[in-house]
Amino acid sequence: MTDFAGHLTPTEAWELLESNPDARLVDVRTAAEWQWVGVADTSSLGHEPILIEWVQYPSMSRNLDFVDQLKAADIPEGAPLVFLCRSGQRSIGGATAATAAGFAPSYNISEGFEGAVDAEGHRGATGWKAAGLPWSQG
Repeated sequence: MTDFAGHLTPTEAWELLESNPDARLVDVRTAAEWQWVGVADTSSLGHEPILIEWVQYPSMSRNLDFVDQLKAADIPEGAPLVFLCRSGQRSIGGATAATAAGFAPSYNISEGFEGAVDAEGHRGATGWKAAGLPWSQG
């Protein structure tokens, strides 16, 4: 049992965002990750991703204003939210906090933006980018 609506693959998340004009992507990575690694590009869907750090760079301390920042974002009432981080772990916290704050349904993108570390210690074999979904860098 989860405290949010469930997990979606990056492709399932894109399909939800594409099929529901109210759905929004919330990227909970750090500002450094957005700047240096890239950001999901949802501009073709008529809106940009919502960027709210779950932990704040460089201290990596929990963002205690996360829910307030989410409430301040331009989110249609009742809109499905899909939460994205690097590998699908921090975004669970975001989806759980959003659900507790009344944002439902809230989903976690299970593979994240870059996926888990592989046997060689590298990321990128799975995730949003590996699925060939739109993204931009810098």
